[in-house]
Amino acid sequence: MIHSILVPLFAGMAMFLFGMKTMEWALHNWAGPSLERWLTTLTRTPLRGMFTGTVLTALLQSSSAITVIVIGLVNARILRFSQTVGIILGTNIGACLTTELIGASLGKIGLPLLIVSASIWLATWLMHSMNANSTDQESTDPTVKIKWLHPVRCASGAIAGFALVLLGIQIMQSIGPALQAHGLFTWFIEHASESLGWALLAGACVTALVHSSAAVIAIAMSLAAAHSLSPELGIAVTLGANIGTCVTAWMASIGGTRASTFVAWTHIGLNLVGALLFFPFVSELAQAAATFSHEPAVQIARAQTIFNVLCSLIALPLCYVKWRKPSKL
Repeated sequence: MIHSILVPLFAGMAMFLFGMKTMEWALHNWAGPSLERWLTTLTRTPLRGMFTGTVLTALLQSSSAITVIVIGLVNARILRFSQTVGIILGTNIGACLTTELIGASLGKIGLPLLIVSASIWLATWLMHSMNANSTDQESTDPTVKIKWLHPVRCASGAIAGFALVLLGIQIMQSIGPALQAHGLFTWFIEHASESLGWALLAGACVTALVHSSAAVIAIAMSLAAAHSLSPELGIAVTLGANIGTCVTAWMASIGGTRASTFVAWTHIGLNLVGALLFFPFVSELAQAAATFSHEPAVQIARAQTIFNVLCSLIALPLCYVKWRKPSKL
């Protein structure tokens, strides 16, 4: 069991999380200097804030990263609390890109993509090192001739991270037959068939521990692809993952200003209410997702997209209501 299930599971999850962090680091290193300026200028209305949050989360592949950045900007009094709600709604939509890419079954290109992107990154690193040495030896500055090195290196790093994500998914998917052979999920499935609350709770708790809803949803999709998990159970796990991911925002707000605490609890409230609102309709959500694909893993990805988009659109009008604001927000 250890070699057939636990080792591939933890190895795949480690590779997945490392790939996600690599993408986040590369893209943030590329856009980081301009990110704060973009956020302050593109959040004048909740709709623009939602669009901005969607695009930035899709680019950085981390809704938690954008939320933490937003809380930091609120603590620094660069952003007002009223500007943040639209961004939070947008992060939930932008996070769907990861699950949609996973559902696209791109695992076969993972290794070739990693080799090519890593080679490009290594080449740009070597060119940068040679350029730095020549700068020390010559009076003229040759960096002007190769300004494209930085964006190319960041882009290749992001692609390499995505390739690691794909490889991690492939490794996690390999445990499906072993799970079925050992019957490890029999007890869980029996209880979950009586109440999907078990799946919701599992998704929330595991996501809170690993700080990555994408990783937990990826595991659910992998199990569904191996027919070890039904789409309904996978969707319930996904709803729970949307609750568990709020832990990162809560931790980021500890010790911050009153406004940043409101941002974190707004994020928690929106995700919690949305998950509880859709939880009674898991079967209907699964049926709606099934109209797009017959593959269980893809159905979970589609359900995640439908859920997040509908929740954000339902909550968006509330952002335009003139609420009575606390004096220090």
